[in-house]
Amino acid sequence: MTAVEIEAVPAVGAATRVRFHPLRIRPSDDDPDSVVVGRPDVGEFVELPAIGARAVELLDAGVPVGAAEERIAADHDVDLDLVDLVLALRDAGLVAEVDGRPSGAGHREDRPHLPRLRARHVRWLFGPAAKVAYLALVAATLATVVRRPELLPSYRDFFWTDYVGLAVLVNTALFSVTAVLHEFSHLVAARSLGAPARIRFATRLHHLVLETDVTAIWSVPRRYRYRVYLSGLLWDFAVVCAALMVMAYAPPHPLVEGLLSAVVLVIVMSMALQLHVYMRTDCYFVLLDLLRCRNLFQDGFAYARHVLRRCLHAALPGRVAASTGDPSAVLPPHERRAVRIYAVAVVLGSAVALSSFLVFGVPIVVHGAIQAGSAVLAGATGGSLLAAVDGAVVLVVEGTLQAIFLVTFYRRHSRRRRAGAAAAP
Repeated sequence: MTAVEIEAVPAVGAATRVRFHPLRIRPSDDDPDSVVVGRPDVGEFVELPAIGARAVELLDAGVPVGAAEERIAADHDVDLDLVDLVLALRDAGLVAEVDGRPSGAGHREDRPHLPRLRARHVRWLFGPAAKVAYLALVAATLATVVRRPELLPSYRDFFWTDYVGLAVLVNTALFSVTAVLHEFSHLVAARSLGAPARIRFATRLHHLVLETDVTAIWSVPRRYRYRVYLSGLLWDFAVVCAALMVMAYAPPHPLVEGLLSAVVLVIVMSMALQLHVYMRTDCYFVLLDLLRCRNLFQDGFAYARHVLRRCLHAALPGRVAASTGDPSAVLPPHERRAVRIYAVAVVLGSAVALSSFLVFGVPIVVHGAIQAGSAVLAGATGGSLLAAVDGAVVLVVEGTLQAIFLVTFYRRHSRRRRAGAAAAP
């Protein structure tokens, strides 16, 4: 860090005046003596003692740090070190200015998608009438499937045409559309609560996925956050029900029926993926709030690394350093128990998923690519032109998906490495 950079960060003292970014303050879900303070626009939140909200109010009104400390001591008989509080809030990106100068805390602000979409535009989608209509659709579909079980999806529905490449291309397009609508439902649910959201590519183990950044919903109480977590699955289930009802009572052209069956299959497969709570899926976030945990995924991984290092140190004391301590020890008892159990799920689930991918997924992709490449080469030397085109489609679709995965993986992890390097002393 250069001297110029040090001078660019304003010092904080008793005479300092602070201005915050627009903040949202609400009572904590778990501690009646605490409040959650944060910026929904960037998804940064901290939990403070309730008196901290009064401190933020005084400071944001222009009261100097020292004077705010004296007023809180006189009114509440509490001694607070507001210099440390301001520094912590500045590091969290909540402070806009210190003595009229930019705070020096660099937090990237990603523009939310569809910023003009307001809560009043979409709140009705989660009202009583919409819930009744949804339940009626689900009930009618269940009754229909009981009478006609042949409507349930089968792996055969993937191959609605004899041309595998065409089936892969169209099914990938259908999956992409349904994935976008799934994430859009999360965005709409978040916007119904007044929270911004942004859709982006991400990776989970070996999966390329779309995800919606809804960190801003920490500004609303827990009971409302379940709406955002579950909206994608509920939308998927509604689409499945609607497609089954069309096939049951308004039989379309065989080609359209085949495409509807493929839609049902790809959606059911994606819904099953959401149950894998050892990754940061929709159901993981439901579990996170049900267990009253703050960061189950990272805490679980940290505990698993601690246990692994401890075991390796016991087996190889001269080659592996001892663990610096149990990271779960600082957590509240209920959270500590949840994290330790979840760590087992993370390790086992990730191991099984990656092993299955290496044993089955990679050979299938490689074999398919070889067959497709052989068909293309055969077509170029006088073989079947249709088979060559079919093989080329497979190569283009799978190659594009793998390229997007690699680019997304590199960008996400390189950004984390840069953030870690910036945070290092």
